[in-house]
Amino acid sequence: MQKARTRATRLTPLLFASMLLAGCALFGTEEDTEALDATSTRQMLYEAAQRSLRTGNFSDSVTRLQRLEARYPFGPYAEQAQLELIYANYMAWDIEAARTAADRFIRLHPQHPNVDYAYYMRGLAATARSRGVLNRLFAIDESKRDVTTVRQAFNDFDEFLKLFPSSEYARDARQRMIHLRNVLAQSEVHVATWYMSRGAYVAAANRARYAIENYSQTPAAPDALAILVESSWKLGLTETANDTLRVLALNYPEYRGFDESGNLVLAAAIQNRDRSWMNMVTFGLLDRPETPPPLRIRQPEQVSAVSPSATPTDS
Repeated sequence: MQKARTRATRLTPLLFASMLLAGCALFGTEEDTEALDATSTRQMLYEAAQRSLRTGNFSDSVTRLQRLEARYPFGPYAEQAQLELIYANYMAWDIEAARTAADRFIRLHPQHPNVDYAYYMRGLAATARSRGVLNRLFAIDESKRDVTTVRQAFNDFDEFLKLFPSSEYARDARQRMIHLRNVLAQSEVHVATWYMSRGAYVAAANRARYAIENYSQTPAAPDALAILVESSWKLGLTETANDTLRVLALNYPEYRGFDESGNLVLAAAIQNRDRSWMNMVTFGLLDRPETPPPLRIRQPEQVSAVSPSATPTDS
């Protein structure tokens, strides 16, 4: 009995030591446990942000991605969080934050394999900013508003395509640039028309010429040519008016301003100086002035092949 008790006493420390070793092997060291918890937390935060994105809770996704980046500012999770913050902010309609996030990602990770996405989203954010909230609710003509952000979006996409012509987003960017170019061209025509209505024919001619030289392949080009014809005619620049009319007739023979004889018929706008105070305060409902007769410009005898982007000017 005494021998058995002595043997048990000797085995107890050995058994205790074995349990300690087994525990270390099973649970790992304290440093390993902390590292495992940290990795799990990164993954948990990222997966939670992804769930918010999938369910359309974009504001919550932004919060979670920002928290992930703040806690773990380095490593692949941080980079992915910075990239996805662009999209999350965009979908939450925080356009300025989306653009800022795109700029930041481009600055921090210029060689990242997905940096093309940041460039693309920067242009997309500028496009959304140019449209505004009201344009989402109502069919507002973008070309009649300030087009500064439209030009910014166009330049953003242009830079993107120069850097990443083979990107998976390149095709969409090109299509968007076509629309943005059309908006910019139509804006120039609106401004030129406004100058014409106020008798500022030199300013109107300059705007029309700019539209012709820079946006000759847009739907606004024939209107710009017609404005240049009219403004040049009224300034007494007969040769310029005739040459521009030849260009218009050659490139756009079906233009709505041509009559059956091929003459350009332009409706004369009522200028503010011809309107009474009563007509202006009633927004044209009362005391309407007489509408001037339309301007009819005869088409020159010879029609020469002149490019719309190379309209001659009087020296």
